[in-house]
Amino acid sequence: MSEKIKILTVTGPTATGKTSLAVRLSSEFGGEIISADSRQVYRGLDIGSGKDLSEYGNIPCHLIDIVDPVTNEYNLKEFSIDAVKALKDVSSRGALPIICGGSALYVNAVLNGYVLPGGPPDSEQRDFLKAMSVEELNEMLKALSPSTYECLHDKENPNRLIRAIEKVQGLSSSAKPGEHVEISPLVIAPYYTRKDVHERIKLRLEKRFDDGMIEEVKSLHERGLSWEKLEYFGLEYRYIAFYLQGKTASFSELKEKLLVKIRNFAKSQDVWFRKMEREGLDIYWIKEGNFDEARKLAAMFLADEKLPPPIIRLKDIIYGPRQSTHPEPQL
Repeated sequence: MSEKIKILTVTGPTATGKTSLAVRLSSEFGGEIISADSRQVYRGLDIGSGKDLSEYGNIPCHLIDIVDPVTNEYNLKEFSIDAVKALKDVSSRGALPIICGGSALYVNAVLNGYVLPGGPPDSEQRDFLKAMSVEELNEMLKALSPSTYECLHDKENPNRLIRAIEKVQGLSSSAKPGEHVEISPLVIAPYYTRKDVHERIKLRLEKRFDDGMIEEVKSLHERGLSWEKLEYFGLEYRYIAFYLQGKTASFSELKEKLLVKIRNFAKSQDVWFRKMEREGLDIYWIKEGNFDEARKLAAMFLADEKLPPPIIRLKDIIYGPRQSTHPEPQL
């Protein structure tokens, strides 16, 4: 039996500083970053996807800017295959693979070694899907089947989105990656209070507008991306496309709509991470991405030392622990 590849994974909801933490850990432990972001694979989707390549410095990064959005689509199956190749490549050169991203479906595919969950719909899966927001359902369907997503006319109807997801999953029950790799993961996730996350989202959105996010969407459309296709690439591109088409009354309305939608999306991401924990995955939630705490865990993991169990789970962060003399701040 071949030795398992050790990987660090830095994940969690949006606007929690995943990339900066992953970069510092890469620098500390000789790592290379493998992006698990469903939009950063596309060339030209830079500001709206948060693709700040300067933040990586000299750290090698993989699965970023590998697809032309005008001529190609990218799905979960392709990502799973590419991620396995990248893991093997990084590990073969003696570097530490570090998965970084908040696209939970992509992260889950790497950690669990599957492409698409298959089989007929069941009540537990239906309850899981019903707990997701419309934005999260859109993201899931896009990752599973871009062509199905594009053909779906009513993308604001959660029942239709759920039925489409279940149909794709049923048709894909036998889909598996072309390659497989045995891994031993450590999963780290920075977290902030809900109030702080909302403020971070606001500041990040303002910076992206200042950096030229509207001009980026204009440029993508001029390159050949239809308005409909731009809507496919997530909240920022969807609502700016509406704005540029005159479907939004003002810039102020655009900012307010986006702020509300992104905050709701951040909240809905919790559904994924709670599901991962229920299924047995240990996620080490680190308050405000404290680097010293993350470094200590990573050093123990890489030295084959026994890790302590996570002291907190996402449900405790959200709702507060049932019994604790030092309760964590609630989101």
